[in-house]
Amino acid sequence: MAMEQTPRQRANAERVKRMPFSDLYPMYVTKVERKGRTRDELDTAIRWLTGFDDAELAEHLSTGTSVRELFDAAVVHPGAVQITGVVCGVRIADIDDPLMRHVRIMDKIVDDLAKGRPLERVLRTEAS
Repeated sequence: MAMEQTPRQRANAERVKRMPFSDLYPMYVTKVERKGRTRDELDTAIRWLTGFDDAELAEHLSTGTSVRELFDAAVVHPGAVQITGVVCGVRIADIDDPLMRHVRIMDKIVDDLAKGRPLERVLRTEAS
């Protein structure tokens, strides 16, 4: 069962939702590249999660789309529910807010890429 958020956690979540995706994206790029992964792999993962093509992703990055607006426009991949674990000390399954759950799933994807996991495994598309 999900735990009640503190006022600080709620304020942080609202800050993240308002943040321009173009501010968050370079942090993701830095994280994966520092660990030997590529921007193309990151973009593949983000496109998989959001359903955007290259042009749509580029448009969101160039227009100042907020994280909230990004996910409002996204068609989140049905396989995203398979992405579990802990991000920022919070278990993804315990996040009640659907938008914040999607943000933390994206964070988990980036973390898994940075840990060197194969892209197929990160996206939960490997053959069973």
